[in-house]
Amino acid sequence: MDPHLLRTFVAVLDHRSFSAAASALGYTQSAVSQHIAALETDLGTRLLERRPVAPTPAGERLLEHAPALLLRLDAARADITRLHNPHPTQLTLACAPASFTPKVARALTDLRAKTHPLNLRLRTMARDAVIEDVLTGKSDIGLIDGAAAPSDPLPVPDLGPATTYPIAEEPLAVLFPHDHPLAMRHSLNLADLSQAHWIDAPDTAIPLGRLRAITQTDGFRPRLHHHGSDLHTLTTLIAAGHGLAALPLSLSSAPNTTPVPITHPRLTHRTELIHPTTPTAPARALASLLTSP
Repeated sequence: MDPHLLRTFVAVLDHRSFSAAASALGYTQSAVSQHIAALETDLGTRLLERRPVAPTPAGERLLEHAPALLLRLDAARADITRLHNPHPTQLTLACAPASFTPKVARALTDLRAKTHPLNLRLRTMARDAVIEDVLTGKSDIGLIDGAAAPSDPLPVPDLGPATTYPIAEEPLAVLFPHDHPLAMRHSLNLADLSQAHWIDAPDTAIPLGRLRAITQTDGFRPRLHHHGSDLHTLTTLIAAGHGLAALPLSLSSAPNTTPVPITHPRLTHRTELIHPTTPTAPARALASLLTSP
C-alpha cells in the first residue's frame, strides 16, 4: 500500500472534500482523484462515496488503521534523520499542560548549566499530540500525564520505537467552585459525581471518557467543551460554575476554586517522560535529570 495514496485518502476524509484535500496537500484535484482511484484498485474495493464525500464500510475500516500506519512511517523517517543529525546543542521539549512542574523547570535549569550553548524550545499541547510530536521528530522529548492506579503505567497507544519513564505521581482531585456544596468535603468517591456538570477539556484535564472507563458508568457528560492547553482558562470556567474537572492536586489551586482529592477508586495523577529509543544527547541528559531521585 503506497503511503502517499493513504495520506491522500485520510486528507479527503478529514476535509470531506476532494478540492479542499488537494489544496491542503498541494496537489491538483485531478491528482487527488487519481490517488483515491489507485488506492481503491490496489485494495480491490470502493473506499469513498463521492457525493457527498463519505467513507464506505471498507473505507471506515481502512481509516481505523491509517493514522497508526502513517505515524509509524513518520517515526521511522524521524529515527533515521536523528542518527545523521543529532543536534547536540538543541532540545525541543513537548509537554502536556499539567505535566510541566517545578521539578521539570529545575531540571531544565540544571541542563542549561551543563550544556553550552543550549537552544531550548518548549511546546505545550495535548497528550496525544505530545506522543506524535516525539515519534515524528518534531520534539526531542516529551512529558505526558493522566489518571492511573498507583504505580500503574499510563494507558497509551502503541508507541513504536520509544521509551517511557515514570516521573511523578500525586493525588488526583476534582476542582469545584469555592461555593459548591461539595467543596467542603475532605475526599470524594468519583462515581458519586457521574451525573454532575462537567467540562470536557481533554487537552488539559483528565478526559471524561477516561473517567467513564475508570468508574464503569455512562455518566460524566459535558456541559461545556473546552479545547486548548490553557489551564488558566479552564480553572476560570470552573470558578464561574460552568462545570467540574479532574486535575492533579498540586495544580488544582486557583482563585475561587477548591480541590477535593479523589479517594475512591484509588487513583493518582501520573506524569511520564517519553523519548525515542535513540535520543539526542540533550534529551538523554534531561531524562537522566528527571528520573534521578
